[in-house]
Amino acid sequence: MAVTVDTGRSPSRTSAPWVAMYHSVADCADDPYRITVTPERLDGQLAWLRRRGLTGVGMAELLAARNRGRAQGLVGLTFDDGYADFVDAALPVLRRHGCNATLFVLPGRLGGDNAWDPLGPRKPLLTADGIRHAAAEGVEIGSHGLTHVDLTRADDRVLAAELGESRALLTELTGAPVAGFCYPYGTVDRRVVDAVAVAGYDYACAIDPGPLTGPLALPRVHIGQRDTAVRLYLKLRLHGLRRRPVGGPR
Repeated sequence: MAVTVDTGRSPSRTSAPWVAMYHSVADCADDPYRITVTPERLDGQLAWLRRRGLTGVGMAELLAARNRGRAQGLVGLTFDDGYADFVDAALPVLRRHGCNATLFVLPGRLGGDNAWDPLGPRKPLLTADGIRHAAAEGVEIGSHGLTHVDLTRADDRVLAAELGESRALLTELTGAPVAGFCYPYGTVDRRVVDAVAVAGYDYACAIDPGPLTGPLALPRVHIGQRDTAVRLYLKLRLHGLRRRPVGGPR
C-alpha cells in the first residue's frame, strides 16, 4: 500500500502534517530517555523517506507549502534542544539526502548541557556560533524556551520570559525573525497556548496535544534508534488515524 503525505489538496490542509521529532544524533549506547539516533540510523531513515518520494523540510516551509496547496510529498523534520552534535552529525546527513529541518534551541543555555535530564548522560548544547552556523546553512531556528522548563507549571513572569525573551534573543543572534516555538517536554495547556500566541509565534510544536491540536499545538511523532523501515511505515500510516484536525497556519 502506498504512503501519501500532505497531498496539498484541500482535505489534507485540514489535517495535521506528519512531523518527525528528533533530538540528539550521536552514539546511543547510554541513552536512558531514548532521545538519540546514530548518524547511520538517521541516514537510513532519511533514505527510506526519500525512496518513497518524501522530502523532509523545516516547519515554516512545510506550513507555507500547505497554505499554498503544494505540500505533496513533504514531511516535517524537527530537532529539539539544540544539541551540539546537530552541526557535525545531523546536518551532513540532511544535506546528503536533500532535506532540511527546524532546530529548536535554548538561548538561555548556550554552550551548556542538558542539565534538565537527571539520568544523563550530559550532552553539550550548541554555542551562539553553532546556531549561527546552522542558520547560515539554511536550517530554520526556532525557540524551545530559554532554559527547558515545563511551561504548564511556570508562573506568568517565567512563562513570559521563556517565550518572549527567547524569541528576542534568537532574533538578535541570527538576524532573522523566529516563527516557531516548541514546548519543552511536550507539555501544553490552554494558558500556555494563549501565551505563545501573545508572544507572536506563527506556529508551535507539541507531541500529543489532543483537543488543543492546531497551528499553535502541532502534534509530532517521536523518531528513535529503534525506528527501522517497518516502524517508520506504521508511524506514517497510522498518523491520520491518531491526529485530530488542525487549521491552516496563522
